[in-house]
Amino acid sequence: MLLVAYLLGSLSFAIIVSKFMKMDDPRNYGSNNAGATNVMRSGNKKAAAFTLLGDFLKGLIVVLIARFLMRGIDGGDAIVGICGVLVVIGHIFPIFFKFKGGKGVATAIGVLLGFNPILALLVVVSWFVVFKFTRVSSLSAILATLLSPLYAYVLFQNTSYFGATLMIAVIVIFKHQSNIVRLIKGEEASFKRKEKSDQAQGTNDSDIDEA
Repeated sequence: MLLVAYLLGSLSFAIIVSKFMKMDDPRNYGSNNAGATNVMRSGNKKAAAFTLLGDFLKGLIVVLIARFLMRGIDGGDAIVGICGVLVVIGHIFPIFFKFKGGKGVATAIGVLLGFNPILALLVVVSWFVVFKFTRVSSLSAILATLLSPLYAYVLFQNTSYFGATLMIAVIVIFKHQSNIVRLIKGEEASFKRKEKSDQAQGTNDSDIDEA
């Protein structure tokens, strides 16, 4: 079960979808990250949506299958929790793609949904609230991830699911090291900047048309 969890996690949908849709490898442009946000930078929203869905579902499916197989077995929750951790590790370090994967956010949310729908909802709401005010995807992911162990402790107390959530949070934050450095320097890309850039481009285009 643990091996299967890692191998399923190693199915990087950013790379798979990009190859299927004859797009560039997401590890070769933008942030060089094999994730939905970077695929979005290609301009192909459909590819980004498929990537997000695939990465999310693999986390959810692994946990649901593990819970089904481990139901009623002593220590089963610990195995389920470890499976959740391993599918995220597989996503970040995929054996099928030279161990260069994504940052694990979508897969982690799928895992948390498998643990408890309320836990996943709290994390997603936290992401949206932060994004609403900052328009910075990485900052939203980091803060929501930091809050996830707190939510898990309130829901589960000191149990295997709390421990798994804590480990996933540490792994995801570790993967966001470069983003944290850019946030501190004020150099992290934001959708607010992109919107302003698009508006400026639109103004220039209209001026050209009028001329």
